[in-house]
Amino acid sequence: MPNTLKRNASDVAEDVAGAEFSPTSVRYVKLCQGGAWSKRAFEDGIIPFGFRGVDHVLCATADWEAVRAQLKATGKTAGTVSQNTRELRNIYEQGSDCLWITVADGHLYWAFADPVVIAVEDPAEGEPTRYRRVAGGWRRDSLTGAPLTTRSLSSALLRTASYRMTVCRVAHEDYLLRRIRGEVDPLHNEALGLQQQQQDLAARMIAQLDWRDFETVVDLILTRSGWRRGSKVGDGEVDVDMLYDNPSTGETAWVQVKSRAGQGVLDDYLERFVRDGSCQRFFFACHTPEGTLTLPPGPGHHLWAGTALAAVAIRTGLFDWLIERTK
Repeated sequence: MPNTLKRNASDVAEDVAGAEFSPTSVRYVKLCQGGAWSKRAFEDGIIPFGFRGVDHVLCATADWEAVRAQLKATGKTAGTVSQNTRELRNIYEQGSDCLWITVADGHLYWAFADPVVIAVEDPAEGEPTRYRRVAGGWRRDSLTGAPLTTRSLSSALLRTASYRMTVCRVAHEDYLLRRIRGEVDPLHNEALGLQQQQQDLAARMIAQLDWRDFETVVDLILTRSGWRRGSKVGDGEVDVDMLYDNPSTGETAWVQVKSRAGQGVLDDYLERFVRDGSCQRFFFACHTPEGTLTLPPGPGHHLWAGTALAAVAIRTGLFDWLIERTK
């Protein structure tokens, strides 16, 4: 199967994959057991299929009763014969406006294909026996360019990848099409709005704490994140408020807490941290920054200021604790 097959399919399929992106049907295809044919499929721009022993001409001429007889002759059960016949009908009857998807290499891939099924002459054992050409090649990103990684997709959709047969319908088609179009679920936007409101409220609650409770908030964030305090809150060293260590990584950390601070104060404490050189991580927490605070990029630098501090407090389960302090 030469590479000349790539990007050589019908104009109809290309139109369907355009701005409107409204396929008439969606099918999942398993590219052999364990995805053994996926590399060839993506490189050659094809959808390969097996079904060795089933005559291509019978399928192409829609003689499905004869196909059923061939399948039955191999000793398959009645249920498997019916299932295989349905799969073959999908392979041969789905048009160029059918969206095909598969999962491989940690991504969801999608494509449209020419409706003509091509038989492979003398296929080797374990190789595809027929294929359809893909229009424009397989893609593993949305129409807006966002990667369609499996970790970013709903597990309800990805359960289809555990299907044991070759071709099947896809559950949650609306969700799939939204992700490929690059559209955001309105519920997601609503949730983000509520999340922002919660962060703003938490930031206001933190800002009205006295310095003791504020240091306690920072201490709770760190201890709930696996850090262990080495100096008492409020009993800091000359250059640092609190010292911590992480028993799982062996790292130590400087922690500086300021109710209000500008960039000059932050820079001063960062210089002290660098000069000391005894710790691997530097945490600077400030609930009311004076202007925009920035830290040089680096895995050991952590700046929690304003709503960013509030977001960390929420993630570590301190929202209820803050509510209690507003009584």
